[in-house]
Amino acid sequence: MRLIIRDDAHEASAYVANYIVDRIKAFNPTSYNPFVLGLPTGSSPQGVYRILVDKYKAGEISFENVVTFNMDEYVGIPRDHGESYHSFMWKHFFSHVNIHPSNVHILDGNAPNLEAECVAYEEAIKDAGGIDLFLAGIGEDGHIAFNEPGSSLASRTRVKTLAYDTILANSRFFDGDVAKVPRMALTVGVQTVLEAREVVVIILGQRKSLALQRCIEQGVNHIRRRGRHSRAAGQDGQGA
Repeated sequence: MRLIIRDDAHEASAYVANYIVDRIKAFNPTSYNPFVLGLPTGSSPQGVYRILVDKYKAGEISFENVVTFNMDEYVGIPRDHGESYHSFMWKHFFSHVNIHPSNVHILDGNAPNLEAECVAYEEAIKDAGGIDLFLAGIGEDGHIAFNEPGSSLASRTRVKTLAYDTILANSRFFDGDVAKVPRMALTVGVQTVLEAREVVVIILGQRKSLALQRCIEQGVNHIRRRGRHSRAAGQDGQGA
């Protein structure tokens, strides 16, 4: 693992966005051999998405031959709900670049059979040739996607009941009302992420610094593992 520290959230986001652009360009994707990108939601990647959109508008990168798989989605809220991860991704990224809608994959939290949806998602990743680069963020407790501390390293895409701490943290997106936050979600597993050819984790703000410290200094546990082809980009001061 490689750790890259930048002075603030913007510099960290710029580093990650530039790295993604460089990897896509080096891959030289085609319609027959697309670049497969795993993506998160939340506050951490928003700066990355803004910079990627700016680079697309400046003609520096195309997403025409990029296939994406998102990490997670809430169960039971409409796709067009303002806090669904479908809405988040189209608002902050997809609607601003030239990605084909058919190349966008986001878990369906309203599927009639949630377990079957998870199995099909894993198969879709496999059929795409696996994920070339997975961008991730982490929570204050070190969780990735909705894989809470204690999740198995062998876990794959599945239905998860959310921990209360996660529900409480996410209530800020639901008018501060814990009762409005969904109690369940679909999420890729830890193994799903680790099987990507590269993993880039963006970590912003003082509140997440303890999780980063544990990742670096305390080695592998159930959730804080990072693969040998991963890198973490973060800021070294106070932050968002």
